[in-house]
Amino acid sequence: MMRQSELYARAAAECGRMLDRLAAGYEADADKRRDLRQEIHLQLWRSLAAFDGRCSLKTWTLRVAHNTAASYVIRERRVNEKLVSFEEIELSLGRVEQPADIDRERVLRDVQQVILTLKPLDRQIMISYLEGLDGASIAEITGLTQANIAMKIHRIKKILAHRIRKEQAHA
Repeated sequence: MMRQSELYARAAAECGRMLDRLAAGYEADADKRRDLRQEIHLQLWRSLAAFDGRCSLKTWTLRVAHNTAASYVIRERRVNEKLVSFEEIELSLGRVEQPADIDRERVLRDVQQVILTLKPLDRQIMISYLEGLDGASIAEITGLTQANIAMKIHRIKKILAHRIRKEQAHA
């Protein structure tokens, strides 16, 4: 088994960019995002003393990062901000059709804006999905079932499609 410092070096090399994107998904402010990245790396370092290899190093790293980011969001939540779940957004929207031709940059901004309004668990699922993780990996990280993960991802896609269509109508 590798030592803590070797595991950390490997995790940072393999997942560093992913951790940066994860932090950006949880915190919009650049200074606070740097603090969050630092906190994620600190918690990752600490956690690797207990890493036993029952899951991949990538899964372990993402689990620690998401848990750290979720705790950060809860601590840093502003009084005026309301974090919502997929279900709450979906109920307020009704049925949604798929958008046709859309501007990629605007879509990315819309996706980021929606992600920043989600509750930590829903945010964790969506960021993991956007990082290319499959349902089984996301389920392992979050502790939810693959069916629950698939349902939540499907719902957020519908929400995004609705918001993009609404934005296009006003443009």
